[in-house]
Amino acid sequence: MTRHEEQQQEPFNDVIEHLQTIEGYRVGKGKRKLPKPIRLIGYFLFAGVICMIIFGIIGSLLNG
Repeated sequence: MTRHEEQQQEPFNDVIEHLQTIEGYRVGKGKRKLPKPIRLIGYFLFAGVICMIIFGIIGSLLNG
């Protein structure tokens, strides 16, 4: 491991250290990636909302 990588893994203040140790918040690489089951649930919910909006618009145009 290089010196630069070691510096990135060390927390730079107490708040970040608290997030890493107590709350389990991932800081650094991959911090925005959720586990696959949670991502799939999000995709299905988002797709469902979009489909309901589209069907609502189509339905209101047909009944109009």
